[in-house]
Amino acid sequence: MPDPSFDVVSELDMQEVRNAVQQASKEIQTRFDFKGTGTSIELKDEAIEVRSGTDQRLNAAVQVLEEKLVKRKVSLKALDKGKLEDAAGGTYRQEIKLNQGVPTEKAKEMVKLIKGMKLKVQAAIQGDSLRVSGKKKDDLQAVMAALKEKDFGIPLQFTNYR
Repeated sequence: MPDPSFDVVSELDMQEVRNAVQQASKEIQTRFDFKGTGTSIELKDEAIEVRSGTDQRLNAAVQVLEEKLVKRKVSLKALDKGKLEDAAGGTYRQEIKLNQGVPTEKAKEMVKLIKGMKLKVQAAIQGDSLRVSGKKKDDLQAVMAALKEKDFGIPLQFTNYR
């Protein structure tokens, strides 16, 4: 039997993101304070684009979007807000990138933390995830607890625990 292991990943449930964007868009269309401001929220491949006539309304729309994402249990750590840009016709635009996968530098940081724990576990970077394996399940659970405790700036999930 192979050694017990688990994968550390950073994934978004895109269906929940889609639902949150639709709910935020619907709320913006019905709210009185957004009437006539040309505010819209649109989901593109790996980003959400927010547009509005004024920067205050754009910030308010982003706040509405964040509230909807939190309600749907989508971590705000996965959002990478771009800068406010002037768009055509005196409007404003902001692109919010959706980050998925564990970046290599974050994975290296996690490996360093795991090695520093002096447990008999191995950590291997596999593309955009990190596989941790060891002989004892207790050691793996200790690693999970340590990774949850430290903030790496990205949402973490633990999968394939065997």
